[in-house]
Amino acid sequence: MSNLKELCSGLPLDPMPSNRGRDPSVPHAPARTPNLTPEEERLALRNALRYFPPFHHNILAAEFTQELRQYGHIYMYRFCPLIHMRAYPIDQYPCRTRQAASIMLMIMNNLDHAVAQFPQELVTYGGNGQVFSNWAQFRLVMYYLSEMTEEQTLVMYSGHPAGLFPSLPSSPRAIITNGMVIPNYSSREQYEKMFALGVSMYGQMTAGSYCYIGPQGIVHGTMLTVLNAGRRYLGSDDLRGRVLVTSGLGGMSGAQAKAAVIAGCVGVIAEANEVPLRKRHEQGWLMEVTSDIEHCIQRIREAKRSKAPLSLGYHGNVVDLWERLLTEYERTGELLVDLGSDQTSLHNPFSGGYYPAQLSLHQANQLMATDPARFKTVVHESLCRQVAAINKLSEAGMFFWDYGNAFLLEAQRAGAEVEKEGGGATEFRYPSYVQHIMGDIFSLGFGPFRWVCTSGDPRDLTLTDDIAATVLEEISANVTERVRQQYNDNIRWIREAGKHRMVVGSQARILYSDQKGRVCIALAINQAIADRRVSAPVVISRDHHDVSGTDSPFRETSNVYDGSVFCADMAVQNFVGDAFRGATWVSLHNGGGVGWGEVMNGGFGLLLDGTEEAAKRASLMLNWDVSNGVARRCWSGNSNAYETIQRTMEEQRQLRVTMPYPVQDEDVLDRALQG
Repeated sequence: MSNLKELCSGLPLDPMPSNRGRDPSVPHAPARTPNLTPEEERLALRNALRYFPPFHHNILAAEFTQELRQYGHIYMYRFCPLIHMRAYPIDQYPCRTRQAASIMLMIMNNLDHAVAQFPQELVTYGGNGQVFSNWAQFRLVMYYLSEMTEEQTLVMYSGHPAGLFPSLPSSPRAIITNGMVIPNYSSREQYEKMFALGVSMYGQMTAGSYCYIGPQGIVHGTMLTVLNAGRRYLGSDDLRGRVLVTSGLGGMSGAQAKAAVIAGCVGVIAEANEVPLRKRHEQGWLMEVTSDIEHCIQRIREAKRSKAPLSLGYHGNVVDLWERLLTEYERTGELLVDLGSDQTSLHNPFSGGYYPAQLSLHQANQLMATDPARFKTVVHESLCRQVAAINKLSEAGMFFWDYGNAFLLEAQRAGAEVEKEGGGATEFRYPSYVQHIMGDIFSLGFGPFRWVCTSGDPRDLTLTDDIAATVLEEISANVTERVRQQYNDNIRWIREAGKHRMVVGSQARILYSDQKGRVCIALAINQAIADRRVSAPVVISRDHHDVSGTDSPFRETSNVYDGSVFCADMAVQNFVGDAFRGATWVSLHNGGGVGWGEVMNGGFGLLLDGTEEAAKRASLMLNWDVSNGVARRCWSGNSNAYETIQRTMEEQRQLRVTMPYPVQDEDVLDRALQG
């Protein structure tokens, strides 16, 4: 297959494409271990064959059975298209509405080999963040989108296209749900079975919502985290000569290297898998690579001395690196690390998200498939070793935080010493980055706003960067000092974004902005499209990791202390509210970041096409998309959120939020409770 028209023609059945199996030139997901019974295997096979007419069942049943038994899932490799998977300019898609074309563009970007972690398994990032469950679903979705009118909506059930249903022109063109499982059945073990059966899917955050933009999508937030960690823990945002040690160079964690350099520090990132490490180096995200731990220690010392920004990828296990840094401290008294974190995919610890120090990569992949129980034990032993080294280095003066990847949660389950004496259900020995750093930023309304230039033209991205910077500079003249610091950080970011070569895949940009900034940037970009200064429509979106989009007690909402931390009303309300306020597509997911059953999160995409209708949609939807979360955080007792929503109500007369009255005298409670 060589063109988009053929790709959008539906499932190729007469004839079927040849079965080429797995492409050895791309990385592949580890084999899954769903432990299906014979009857469940039969059901998985029957479910997969539903996509095909009976005269193909004899051939497909045999190969689907082989895939299921060899890889733990039916991916339907036969139907993986040969086309170069990338975000093509929007006008090249054969469809009836540009809204549908924008969704097609974003889907293909998520599966671009330069972007996706395991492209043939339809995994964008995080080890198991699926775009679809199999290739039949991908082909059917592209077909439906090519046929869609502006009076139809595509309904997606965990990767499965239920079909096109009549709707209004003002309705979303796609409604996506991923992993919507009855709560009592939302365990990790049950997920493995449901995914193997083809009935549910883990969409991570922006994988299953078609809004991933490569590692740039997290680099800005990571840079802000590192910068504000320096302010909080080290008393300065001058991080020259300061060392951050962490792990992971995959789809999301790959941002750490670039973020460290932009923040001005020395970033040392361990990665057990050479493939993503080399990929980040070739893409210019990683300055140096070494597999020699002694050379790694030497380069840390040299970079500290020279105070030159450096991103150093250590090809090896992060546990070995932590233990070597501890040995160096115990031997010389020199603490070589100032800041520490971890970004291994510990939401997925037993299926390739975490590689234990005791095993090579190959040995680990074998053991997780052949003896899952033993592999789990080895992972727990490795986590305990890792935490032991981190604890001793922290006692010596290093500052460590959890990056919301379930590191401390899984370490606790492993029996590592991460308990916080007297802490609540979401508190550990070390804070999450939301509790100490990003939570207050969210409560000011700031979060990861993003846009994609659908022309594919870098000149459009440069122009929209300038538009965004100009908008923020104008707004920042009339904000409080606390908010102005955030504006200044983001103006600096967007003014320097082009020179950092962050684009991987689509011509996209991310920028942390508050409610007013998002609305004004969107309206200014929409006007530039109307004036033809920007040559094609622009998709605006955000990470689900945001002010309102995610209820996650161990990450995004971990600084909510009113007892509602395990409630998910905010994320669900956000999804519904975005849908009827103008989003082009919306999504709601179980899982994401911290793991299946631990999070509810949602997102949106909205096409700006230069029309007054697009401006109206953007203003209405973006205002809600931020205010919802700020109002919830205000009600939970966050003072930043209280001030932010008060100012927003003064500016928007139609907004009325229920405000809390804090208890000012704790003795009132004591007297009442003591009878």
